[in-house]
Amino acid sequence: MPILSVTIGVVLLLILMMAFKLNAFISLIIVSLAVGVLEGMTPIQAVESIESGLGGTLGHLTMIIIFGGILGKLMTDSGGAQRIATTMISAFGQKRTQLAAVITAAIVGIALFFETGVVVLIPLVFTIARAARVPVLYLGMPVIAALITMHGFVPPHPGPTAVANVFGANIGLTMILGILIAIPAFILAGPVYTKLFKKEALQIDIPKGLFDPKKFKEEELPKFGISLFTALLPVILIALQTIVHIFAPESVISPVTDFIGNANVALLISVIFAIFTFGLNLGKKMPEIMKSLSESVSGIGMILLIIAGGGAFKQVLIDSHIDQYISDLMAGSTLSPLILTWLIAAILRIAVGSATVAGMTAAGIAAPLVAATGVSPELMVLAAGAGSVTFSHVNDAGFWIYKEYFNLSIGKTIKTWSVMVTIISLVGLAGVLILDMFM
Repeated sequence: MPILSVTIGVVLLLILMMAFKLNAFISLIIVSLAVGVLEGMTPIQAVESIESGLGGTLGHLTMIIIFGGILGKLMTDSGGAQRIATTMISAFGQKRTQLAAVITAAIVGIALFFETGVVVLIPLVFTIARAARVPVLYLGMPVIAALITMHGFVPPHPGPTAVANVFGANIGLTMILGILIAIPAFILAGPVYTKLFKKEALQIDIPKGLFDPKKFKEEELPKFGISLFTALLPVILIALQTIVHIFAPESVISPVTDFIGNANVALLISVIFAIFTFGLNLGKKMPEIMKSLSESVSGIGMILLIIAGGGAFKQVLIDSHIDQYISDLMAGSTLSPLILTWLIAAILRIAVGSATVAGMTAAGIAAPLVAATGVSPELMVLAAGAGSVTFSHVNDAGFWIYKEYFNLSIGKTIKTWSVMVTIISLVGLAGVLILDMFM
């Protein structure tokens, strides 16, 4: 029975990752083999299906993820992220440091992976909190909320981009809708949620020796305007393609915007532009710039593998015709596919800790619902993304990054981080359901 096979596969995935602490990629490959065989495939057929899923997923996403990682690394190593942060906070003034910090994190978070954003921005949070004489978590929680929300909802981040590929969603439209949902999510989870705490509860002892950020001198930093434009260039190009496609699909510029707005091309253009703005224009030599590129690629290898493993699992579900069974089963169901997708992702997130595994697995299971129900594939991506960032606890690396950087107890980490990401998840789901009424 297909549903039983999927259930056994998910349970096996949880056992391998939680009980045996097995790597997520290896776990996904084992589960893909097991589900394929349970559904009547020969072992060789299951392997061929896995190979097809790996190749199909990586073939579409490798450039997006690698170029995104390179852009973030160039922005970090040049001081571009620091320039955006310090300028925004200076412009907004001391009374609005929290708002400035949130906007900065949201902008920087479009280009930077969550972990990279933490490393880049948290040292600045410590410095600014001291200078402005405000509690560290008063700034830190909103910054983290913005970073994790952008990471979970907005392409070209790996998770939402990979899930968009599974659902066949338009990357540009997903990005625009993702930003619309992300804004109220991180505002409620960050600035609003911090108001529930007393100021003393938001103060921490800044950990010593935990970070050693490179301190750029003023003359070493790129200009604010070019830093901001470079960070947002892929968003501008992808959004431009989507806007033209919606409002002027037959115009003479449509072929041009279709090309430069392709996520792969947009990020390639942005990386080439960043080599000049964050490298050559600052007096850096090409070997130094290329070193940043190499370091960025080496840091995202495992992310690529996990996403590929999720793609393999999805392909096995398709090739064993489980997808058609689920489609037929849900055809007459009254349960919203958006809620179902969010629920699957949320359960997996709580169980295994990995947002990428949760989102990709939920997408693989729920993908047939797009054709069966006619639901927006872009909203399905965001439903999976919202579910994948819900209640994070001790089995998630993000939990420990947050805990250690802010020098918190486990109890206080749960009270701040775990509740904060759950607020993001619930607001994200609400946003998806509201948008669904108009699409």
